[in-house]
Amino acid sequence: MAPTPAVRKPRPVISSLHDGDATQTRERILDATFRRLVSEGYAALSVREIAKDAGVNHALINYHFRSKDQLVIDVLDAVNQRLLARQASMYSGGGGFAQKWADARRFYQDDLASGFVRLQAELWAASLSNPGLREKFLPRLLAWKKLVLGAVREAVAALQADGTKLPPPFTPDVIACWISEFWLGMEFADLLGVKEEQVQHRAALDAVQWLLESLDAKAANATGGTEPAARRRSRR
Repeated sequence: MAPTPAVRKPRPVISSLHDGDATQTRERILDATFRRLVSEGYAALSVREIAKDAGVNHALINYHFRSKDQLVIDVLDAVNQRLLARQASMYSGGGGFAQKWADARRFYQDDLASGFVRLQAELWAASLSNPGLREKFLPRLLAWKKLVLGAVREAVAALQADGTKLPPPFTPDVIACWISEFWLGMEFADLLGVKEEQVQHRAALDAVQWLLESLDAKAANATGGTEPAARRRSRR
């Protein structure tokens, strides 16, 4: 089984949600809101404190965002759009299944350290008792799940093209469900600092890493080459 990746020093919490300097009022408000959300949470979020951090009059927050819910959704979008693009690029790029899984694990550690995982969890929790926020939040969450499903479908198609067929119950939809729901559960456990579960999660992630390395090797041997099936598929 592949060894657990070395633990890297956490990156600092994101201080800017956009490229360039935060010279515009709207950008400064988004940055200040992100920092407040990941450090104090949604329940303690204060428009007046955000305005103070951003160096603007609190009335400007209502002018730019109309509501607190729209403000936090715009913060989520500012981060999420970049991360989804990063994920899509990784899935469509070169490398085998095992390499993509390892990349996804590194991305997750970055997102955990940056505060994005906390941001998403805060909005998820707030959505349980806030139907208006839930209506805005769910499509963002489902966009990530759709991306995962698309990647799994590509992977299964690549395996089938190389002669590896999965048993009928193991459809792309089922596998994508396993991955996304496991990942979301892992996020909450990591945020809560449940050490015992963190050990189990690493073992589960390592097991999938080993499985994907085996599939990469099998696919390469089946075609008499050394290039993983995922890489060949991405070039078609």
